[in-house]
Amino acid sequence: MRVLVTGANGFVGKHLCRFLLENGFSVAGAVRTESGLDHLPDGVTGVIVGEVGSNTEWGAALTGVDSVVHLAARVHIIKERSQDPLAAFREVNVEGTRCLVEKAAACGVSRFVFLSSVGVNGEETEEPFSEEDPPNPHDPYSQSKWEAEQDLVERVSRAGELKVVVLRPPLVYGPNGVGNLVRLLAWVDRGIPLPLASVRNRRSFVYVGNLVHAIGHCLEHPSAANQTFLVSDGEDVSTPELIRELGQALNRPVRLFPVSPTILKVAGLATGRSKDIQRLVGSLTMSTEKVSRLTGWNPPFGWKDGIRETARWYSSSRS
Repeated sequence: MRVLVTGANGFVGKHLCRFLLENGFSVAGAVRTESGLDHLPDGVTGVIVGEVGSNTEWGAALTGVDSVVHLAARVHIIKERSQDPLAAFREVNVEGTRCLVEKAAACGVSRFVFLSSVGVNGEETEEPFSEEDPPNPHDPYSQSKWEAEQDLVERVSRAGELKVVVLRPPLVYGPNGVGNLVRLLAWVDRGIPLPLASVRNRRSFVYVGNLVHAIGHCLEHPSAANQTFLVSDGEDVSTPELIRELGQALNRPVRLFPVSPTILKVAGLATGRSKDIQRLVGSLTMSTEKVSRLTGWNPPFGWKDGIRETARWYSSSRS
């Protein structure tokens, strides 16, 4: 099977390309610029497609392709410069996906795996999210992902043989990753005291090795066709538990002290960091029962295995 991976030079993309190659797939990797070709794993056929949007030319990239994994997206922007962020997200994540899936259907592609986000469900839970919960996207990024999901369902209903799989992961972590978990690693590595000992939350995460395994599984399993799945490590942990495991993996002492989560949230409001504080003290969990029941997929790596691999990469990258 020949698979086109968009965003192939990104964090998840590189891990996915290696996984697919190791499991006998032929892989084409779509990148925006010529410099992106330098970051593709050995064995991947690189294709330059330019900016992803409503007018992207996908013809060359789709030649001979059986399946597509669409990872390329406009993601969270720390310093947003667009005067209309939702329009900017829609151009890439909605219109870009629409353009690709229409071309893929016309080229005879049989399966299209779309990486969405658990943010489509919402940003906080009391009970674990499931695929049956009403969507509650909470920012321009998750709103655009939800609109792209809806558009895919509409397009595929008219696309004949093309089957779509939508995957909604939580925070993805692993070697070469970026974002919140890497910041936590840095804080623990530097011995920074953290006011999180009183936090009693639960959060779902997904190790990149588990995510790419789920993508590979859904590329081939017949029962994954035209389904939406939540995917995670299957083990929910509190922020203090996560930090202690990071410390153990780094062989560093962990310095946690108690501060009321309510006070932390007030501090977040006062400093404009409410979303950052929410991710540290709030709960966001999800059920993976559906993907396990319908396809038999279960994560091959435990969360502690993923944390150790991530910490090993972090330590070696700074030595």
